[in-house]
Amino acid sequence: MVPLTKSLLSLSGRNIRQIVTRQAHHKTGPDFHDKYGNAILVGGLAFCVAVKSVVMQAGLTWNVSPIGKITPQNWRED
Repeated sequence: MVPLTKSLLSLSGRNIRQIVTRQAHHKTGPDFHDKYGNAILVGGLAFCVAVKSVVMQAGLTWNVSPIGKITPQNWRED
């Protein structure tokens, strides 16, 4: 712990300012969202449109209520 304290105390004001300016001008590269965000959104949209078109062409309907379409059958008594 003592060497660390010694090195921190030996830094002058000029050295500290140089370190701070170096870190402030450091540019970070683009992150994942900057690189691939729009491509993922477009891919998801294309996938949803493709699935919707396949379902519509097949004649399937989603989340249709069965109320009024299903009628109970009479019992057959032997």
